[in-house]
Amino acid sequence: MAHRPIITLTTDFGSNDHFVGAMKGVILDIVPEAQIIDICHAVQPFDVLDGALTISQAYSYFPNRTVHVIVIDPGVGTARRPILASSDKYHFVAPDNGVLSLVYAREDRMHVRHITSEHYFLQPVSNTFHGRDIFAPVAAYLAKEVDSLKFGEEVEDYVKFTAPKPKMAEANRLRGVVLKVDRFGNLVTNITPQDAPALFANAAKGFKIMVGSREITEIRNAYAEGSPGEVFALLGSMGYLEIAANRAAAAQLTGAGKGTEVSVILGQGTAAGKGA
Repeated sequence: MAHRPIITLTTDFGSNDHFVGAMKGVILDIVPEAQIIDICHAVQPFDVLDGALTISQAYSYFPNRTVHVIVIDPGVGTARRPILASSDKYHFVAPDNGVLSLVYAREDRMHVRHITSEHYFLQPVSNTFHGRDIFAPVAAYLAKEVDSLKFGEEVEDYVKFTAPKPKMAEANRLRGVVLKVDRFGNLVTNITPQDAPALFANAAKGFKIMVGSREITEIRNAYAEGSPGEVFALLGSMGYLEIAANRAAAAQLTGAGKGTEVSVILGQGTAAGKGA
């Protein structure tokens, strides 16, 4: 069977407007055999960190040569650059605003190019819709195996940031933050097993987690293990500590949300990891 090029879309466009459909039309007009996969169109509007988390959690599950398009672009139409970032396996087409920061952190080698070859753009280019006029057609030509070198010169000063890291506030107190609230109301924190190994050890004891209005003293292995109305912690599929409830929204039960502080107080004699 002939290879069908794969292009993924990750945006904050939602589903109420024409934006996603227009991008797909541009892509299919250039490469009709493309398989277009929607990763997510519900990234929080203008939230570059949420976009970075979303693409970093999904991109590596796709086959080699997949082209990932990421459009969370509050600076559209300004001097911010459109970029093409290429790893050994994937291409990423996005605005140069840090939305690829967590991809950069996961990949050993990345080549980043400022997209300047305007003959690959849809003309005329709108100042408010580069997703349609720049990112979609560039992705389509990449899927047609146009050499990445043809889109522009390589740059070293691309924008990247480090996601918030938990910090030790006291000897046995680790201070983290809620990175996002997922659709089910789970609070995804920035705390990993490397930050607090004792917290994730089998039969961990002598700890408490404080977030919002709740003090949590139980870690479960699955959402369904929680009792009705109980707020508990678990290690989620993203690799972070989550605050959750069984068939309920932990965000509502705790009164917490994105940016809320999370404090982990470890038992006597335990300590957080060196990277905290």
